[in-house]
Amino acid sequence: MSDKELKTVLELTDENFMVEVVEAGVPVLVDFWAPWCGPCRAVGPTIAEVAGEFAGKAKVGKLNVDDNQGVAGALKIMSIPTVAVFKGNEVVDMRVGAYPKSEYVAMLNKALAAPMPAAANA
Repeated sequence: MSDKELKTVLELTDENFMVEVVEAGVPVLVDFWAPWCGPCRAVGPTIAEVAGEFAGKAKVGKLNVDDNQGVAGALKIMSIPTVAVFKGNEVVDMRVGAYPKSEYVAMLNKALAAPMPAAANA
């Protein structure tokens, strides 16, 4: 992973989730993961590639579910990796398990094509 790719993937936490995701104003793809999860580690480089491709159009972040149980619990994340696309406070798309890059790209493209929920613009 290049330094540029690393910088484009946000490290999400219980503390910054509201600002970085809910109040973002653009779609945000969030990878819910943990360091001990093999499939999560396999998805990591793919998520970084997606982040690089969508820089300036959407946000991409990773949330370690072990270190940030508040957000993971509130969203009822039961299996990892879970990758979700948020628009405002809404999950507009979600995949559980490891998928090819094309799936994550399609999720973000679909979210970018749809209008932001009214509540996110208020």
